[in-house]
Amino acid sequence: MTEPAGLDKKRRAEEGGLGESLKVAFQALLIALVVRTLLFQPFNIPSGSLIPTLLIGDYLFVSKYSYGYSKVSLPLAPAFLPPGRVMASEPKRGDVAVFKLPRDGQTDYIKRVIGLPGDKIQMVNGRLSINGQIVPREATDKIRTTDVYGRLAEVPTYRETLPGGVSHLIIERDGDTGFYDNTGIYEVPPNHYFMMGDNRDNSTDSRVPADQGGVGFVPFDNFVGRAEVIFFSVEEGEAAWQFWRWPQTVRWGRIFQPVR
Repeated sequence: MTEPAGLDKKRRAEEGGLGESLKVAFQALLIALVVRTLLFQPFNIPSGSLIPTLLIGDYLFVSKYSYGYSKVSLPLAPAFLPPGRVMASEPKRGDVAVFKLPRDGQTDYIKRVIGLPGDKIQMVNGRLSINGQIVPREATDKIRTTDVYGRLAEVPTYRETLPGGVSHLIIERDGDTGFYDNTGIYEVPPNHYFMMGDNRDNSTDSRVPADQGGVGFVPFDNFVGRAEVIFFSVEEGEAAWQFWRWPQTVRWGRIFQPVR
């Protein structure tokens, strides 16, 4: 028995509509995959090592194209992909960058680029020295954050200006006498970078060698991308998916702020 012409036409229209919807969904998924793979990767801040620049609960976009592409920056990279980077562009001093932890090649870390290949980095009485020159800093207003015992306290902050002109805020939670406020000289190897947190006394970074549980020098091939903009932010300890709490938990003033 054949269907009436009207019903057959309706059925074909519905099937055509379903096919078009599936096509649109597939295109959207493909675009999202390309964006996630080649352009931007979302990243959330799990620790306070970059306070006051980035806070626990910040969500940001990392531009993957900034430094080119390597096995660590491409999800599901094929095994035959050669070592090194494609379309490489070297990190600049002062960039806030996501990279794979050198000692395991898997854990994502985010720090600021302080030392370039060939630089000599040292901390002297809490002051950053690059190639024998103390980096200038100016005292700014104190902020409230957790101290070494986890209690809220007012801590000193400074605006530090790196060689090349990048200016950013740092905090000295323990003053200028923290555990890594006096160090030997770190000479950055070729094709490696020296990374530090802006929360100088609460950051496991390149001041701590990899064989001591730290970051050590970071190879260029380990870079994932550069932090660009905060697209969402919730108070520490809050869940971003709990939208009914957003009026109380979202840090509205941080959304769409560039990372500097």
